[in-house]
Amino acid sequence: MSPTNPTNVADVEIAAEAETGADHVVNKRLGFGFWVSVGWIVFIIGIAALAPVLPLKDPDANFLVLEERENPITGRMQEAPVQPPYAPSGEHWFGADQDARDVMSRTIYGARVSLTVGFAAIAFGIVFGGPLGMIAGFVGGWFDRAISYLFLVLLSFPGLVLAILITALVDRSLFTISLTLGILSIAPVGRLARAQTLVFAEREFVMAARTLGAKPFRILTKELLPNVMIPMAALALLGMAVAIVAEGGLAFLGLSIEKGSTWGKLIRTYTASSGDLESSPWMAFTPIGCLFFTVVALNYAGDKLRDYFDVRELML
Repeated sequence: MSPTNPTNVADVEIAAEAETGADHVVNKRLGFGFWVSVGWIVFIIGIAALAPVLPLKDPDANFLVLEERENPITGRMQEAPVQPPYAPSGEHWFGADQDARDVMSRTIYGARVSLTVGFAAIAFGIVFGGPLGMIAGFVGGWFDRAISYLFLVLLSFPGLVLAILITALVDRSLFTISLTLGILSIAPVGRLARAQTLVFAEREFVMAARTLGAKPFRILTKELLPNVMIPMAALALLGMAVAIVAEGGLAFLGLSIEKGSTWGKLIRTYTASSGDLESSPWMAFTPIGCLFFTVVALNYAGDKLRDYFDVRELML
């Protein structure tokens, strides 16, 4: 029996590992559910953005529905107004509320505000938290400790208390609500950016850039930023879902946007009376359904992107 050649054994092991890794890459798919989620997100954003040019009913108009009834005095059939809320029909696809306003139009226009709050909040976190986390992870030292402590303080501060404080001291405008939720998103985004920067800062391409004399700003923007933005995009979807739900929670406390409708305000309005909810559940189910499917789609798409790009350093 001839002795086993160690070189051949090593080659076989390396080939087996390469084949396993290739299979792992090949088997990594976003999946059908991801594209369904993306389709819903694109649809709801598109219909909200195009709401002013779509043939929708005025969300603040009071409509009158008539039906034929027998006059108890004359005995003749005549048209008489129906007491709202109105059930779904060809005229009002999702019905009309207790003030005879079209539920579908109000829900679509409410989506404009809710999605704007969600997008603005996470964008604020990325713009301010992302660079802070990247610089802290890249520079290190006392600056890293100071920024990490700042993130810890923001995470420790109760978000609801901060929202109540800001809205009570300032106002309940779209800008204020978005700013409040944006401040709360700085710490999660910054911690993720810092963690990813620590991982990529020791990679070969960054070391090569340092060796060639690249300045820190160029390394941050050209080498690290493209790699850090990938997991931050996944977190952005999750953060947008959290911000939309947070706005709904503020609406139930009466702290949401003062002017205009949001999904949270519509749900609060349509569920305020148990009698209306029992007799006319379609009023609340329309904004609840849109909020539910949008949050589920954002969470699912964000989770799939995070798994696809193998983001494991979220808790550092």
